[in-house]
Amino acid sequence: MTIEVNYWAVALATISTMIVGSIWYTPAVFGNYWMRVAKVDMEDRSAVGPILTTLIVSFISAWVLALAVQVTWLAFGGNYLGVALIVAIVAWAGFTAARFVTHDAFEGRPSGLTILNIAHELVTFVVMALIIGAWPPAGTV
Repeated sequence: MTIEVNYWAVALATISTMIVGSIWYTPAVFGNYWMRVAKVDMEDRSAVGPILTTLIVSFISAWVLALAVQVTWLAFGGNYLGVALIVAIVAWAGFTAARFVTHDAFEGRPSGLTILNIAHELVTFVVMALIIGAWPPAGTV
């Protein structure tokens, strides 16, 4: 079995995470709440390091999602976009959301902050899935 990945879709999905995060955490949307509750002071630090880290981690997430979608589609078939959305939501629930909840519970973070962050991750995963699912590897579908 050959597992194909459309790296253009992965690159676009990676960029999409930066766009979603930029909108989600802007002060006009949820940024003011996030900074207050998470005790983040953007004036005290540079955003360059976190942005580069996010870019690397987002690429890894998009690549793993693309691999998981391809493997799932090869195993079960069906509509590629539908498979991508299901895989993204299951991965989000089973890995991202579950780990956030556990981690934040032990750190005593406010539940509103946890919900805000896992909702952001859900939107991020769905957007990545839409891109990966709409642009499958050549010859796949």
